[in-house]
Amino acid sequence: MGNRGTQPNSGIDSDIELSSRNPDTGRVSEFLETEPTPENCWRSIILFGRNVASYKFALGKALLGMGRRPGDLVKLDELADPFSRHLREHLRLADKQATSSSSRFLEACRRANRGEIPEDQLRDTTVKLGFANVIDAFHVVNDGDVPARFFIDERRESAGIRLTEEFFRLATSNTAVDLEHEIEARWRLVETAWDLGLSRGLISSVTFDEEIEGLFIPASNRRIDVTSCRDALNGYQKGRCFYCFTPIDLEPGSIFFADVDHFFPKALGGRGIVEPVDGVWNLVLACRDCNRGEGGKSARVPTIHLLDRLSRRNEYFISSHHPLRETLMAQTGSTPVRRKAFLQSSHTGAITTLIHSWEPEPRGPSNF
Repeated sequence: MGNRGTQPNSGIDSDIELSSRNPDTGRVSEFLETEPTPENCWRSIILFGRNVASYKFALGKALLGMGRRPGDLVKLDELADPFSRHLREHLRLADKQATSSSSRFLEACRRANRGEIPEDQLRDTTVKLGFANVIDAFHVVNDGDVPARFFIDERRESAGIRLTEEFFRLATSNTAVDLEHEIEARWRLVETAWDLGLSRGLISSVTFDEEIEGLFIPASNRRIDVTSCRDALNGYQKGRCFYCFTPIDLEPGSIFFADVDHFFPKALGGRGIVEPVDGVWNLVLACRDCNRGEGGKSARVPTIHLLDRLSRRNEYFISSHHPLRETLMAQTGSTPVRRKAFLQSSHTGAITTLIHSWEPEPRGPSNF
């Protein structure tokens, strides 16, 4: 890993400015256009779609579980069991799984959890009510379909959906396990926000526990553990090291297992220079070489070029709804201009204190 040295302190590149007309659409387009692979189309569905219910997460998990089954036609009565099972599991974690006040389908899932209705009745109810909107809406992000299509709606012709070649390539790839982790992390963040009544005071305090490497919310003399930090961050980095773009993954024991790194070194915390140092805005996933290898970042400050990348990554978060949007905005600023000023001020204070800057040579194409 080479050290490219200090970059000119010219500020963050102007192209990180968000469109005042529709910033969310602009960020999702940038996320996809940089590397429009099926994996990243799938990630945009999970990470950037607006959620009024958690059905899209349940359908995503159910579909990934069918990646190695024979045949491409999936009948709704076959899909109903894993779809409702995932929802039932999450109802045990957080009872609110939609923004609406009532849902006949979710109530059926609750009744099944209480043992009040048999499995075959729940299956019939799921086929009748559970897929009413989610199949139509699955590929839609910001009022338009993503470029890759993972199934074709054949409910009228065949009472099911037909999985596509793009889906099978995705579901049988090495990335599939990470995508399932990413769905679960996103789901936990969304349902936690709903369960707390979207309290901005609580959601904005999402922070990092270094011992368990997870995200949590401190609330009223207790803490609410939300999800794995790795699982929450990986999708926004498209499964690559933040610094050098080498592949990383979420499986413990793998040589590519991601490290959670503080972009601005944790040693700066408590000095009034970089706060909150454990905030989500300052956390990235890195390969071992960049985080702790010979020639790695150590206690040096990433260059202005990398600060620009952090800004773009954080804007992806802010284009994503519930609840990391509120978290990032509370920690770094309510507008793009304020967030740029916050990052620049943090960088100036960090380099004044720690002196040395750092940036590795890239090991792959820039993809975020």
